[in-house]
Amino acid sequence: MSYVAKGEKEYDATGAPVPAAKIHKIRITLTSSNVKNLEKFSGDLINRAKDKQLRVKGPVRLPTKVLKITTRKTPCGEGSKTWDRYELKSTNASSTCTRPARLSSRSCVPIHFCSQIPSHVLFQTSISLEPGVEVEVTISA
Repeated sequence: MSYVAKGEKEYDATGAPVPAAKIHKIRITLTSSNVKNLEKFSGDLINRAKDKQLRVKGPVRLPTKVLKITTRKTPCGEGSKTWDRYELKSTNASSTCTRPARLSSRSCVPIHFCSQIPSHVLFQTSISLEPGVEVEVTISA
């Protein structure tokens, strides 16, 4: 594949313009309350994508969301006014992989943790999903 300056078209041997290759963008968003598991899974995913020679951007760390709940200790509401405070921190990271659509579906196998994603879009991997990590996959053409 030859690279052409932006704005110029590619031409084949006969002089006809070559259509631009269709590219799939795969955005993988990871969410977890355990940062260590999130970082481990994210690193494994990025390394596997680079081994398959995919263009990878990320992981991009997103702001940590904190869910705070304040509740009364006494169920009936009587007695001294004492409160319990609970919080749950949720950490997010996002990665984007770019893959040409012309790759054969034989070289692409679905990720083992998600069977609802079409196999012709994803790359082969054997990464085990860490406990407590949620995965969201968005595919755009």
